[in-house]
Amino acid sequence: MISTNQIYDRRRLLTVLFFIAAAVVAALFVYISNVLVKELSQQERERMQIWADATRQLSTMSLDDGSADYTEFLFGIIQSNHNIPVILCDDHDNILMHRNFRLPEPIDSTQEFAPLSRANEEWLRAKVEHLRNTPNVITIHIDPTTSQRIYYEDSTILKRLAYYPYIQLIVMLVFILVVYFAVISMKKAEQNKVWVGLSKETAHQLGTPISSLMAWVEMLRLSGADEETVADMDKDVHRLSIIADRFSKIGSVPELEPAELNAAVDASLGYMKSRISNRVVLTIHPSPEAIDVKLCQSLFEWVMENLTKNAVDAMQGEGRIDVTIAAEHADTAIIDITDTGKGIARKNFKNVFNPGYTTKKRGWGLGLTLVKRIVETYHRGRIYVKDSEIDHGTTFRIELPIAK
Repeated sequence: MISTNQIYDRRRLLTVLFFIAAAVVAALFVYISNVLVKELSQQERERMQIWADATRQLSTMSLDDGSADYTEFLFGIIQSNHNIPVILCDDHDNILMHRNFRLPEPIDSTQEFAPLSRANEEWLRAKVEHLRNTPNVITIHIDPTTSQRIYYEDSTILKRLAYYPYIQLIVMLVFILVVYFAVISMKKAEQNKVWVGLSKETAHQLGTPISSLMAWVEMLRLSGADEETVADMDKDVHRLSIIADRFSKIGSVPELEPAELNAAVDASLGYMKSRISNRVVLTIHPSPEAIDVKLCQSLFEWVMENLTKNAVDAMQGEGRIDVTIAAEHADTAIIDITDTGKGIARKNFKNVFNPGYTTKKRGWGLGLTLVKRIVETYHRGRIYVKDSEIDHGTTFRIELPIAK
């Protein structure tokens, strides 16, 4: 039979494997996209090389050389570039021509060789300075003493393609997170319905036999039964009534009433003190100053009893439990429950609060889940494993808001 620990270990392993697989797929996706971008970049460079060759041919041709068709063909090559931003400079980097740049000041598109305004010329020179230290430079050798240089940027399409995989990954991540939190919310809503239904039904089922037992206790008292025995039975029936009341409060918002924390903890552990093994030393370390909080006393008692019982079980009925109460900050009260039991592995610090998690051979694994719900949902506090060491013990910490 698979233990609960093994189930949570497998779930954690599957989660890690899922994220590793997702990371590998994402890396592969980005790699393929980068390969495509590099190939397109190479194609654009080849186009710029053809553009450079056409420019060189035109620069070396005389008016009498070649046919008009060939000249028109070369001009066609130069003018066919509608998407790659390019600047043609002489060997002193004086700007001779530019295409496909969005200049700061608009120019007349019908006058491509019109003089540049001061702002546009400075802007283009800054572009040349930037591109000079990049691979996007092609030198055109007109003759042994004359050369020109082409500076070009990646086309808008290529730039968008370079960013596209990262944008797609972000969109995918957002989508996955939305779905994840939606599923978690639905799961929690379903769990809440189960908690409410189970608790209400348990309280309802306990009500009838408790009422019957109360009547039988009264009959035994009237019939002259041993008073001590009847008193003990009455205590147990009263205990069942408290348990039924606790279950009835699960699922509804309990009314919180002002309470002094030292007294509340002492009252909560009073029942456990007389029912745990005399080999377990239970010590309460109260705060030197009174701490006022708001509690539902019956549910708070359930929290303390569950934590104490878990500590006794972890120590196998022998050891020490220390309950320390203090005000950590001006607005937060803390309760530390420390035992000398077998401890909890760090990887399970959060798992211990999951429904079904238990290290016992018998048990539903719901005690700490109820404790977390009562502390965090109903009392707006916090509970967590503060510290634990295998074979040395565990400290659970409860944080509660101090009443103003």
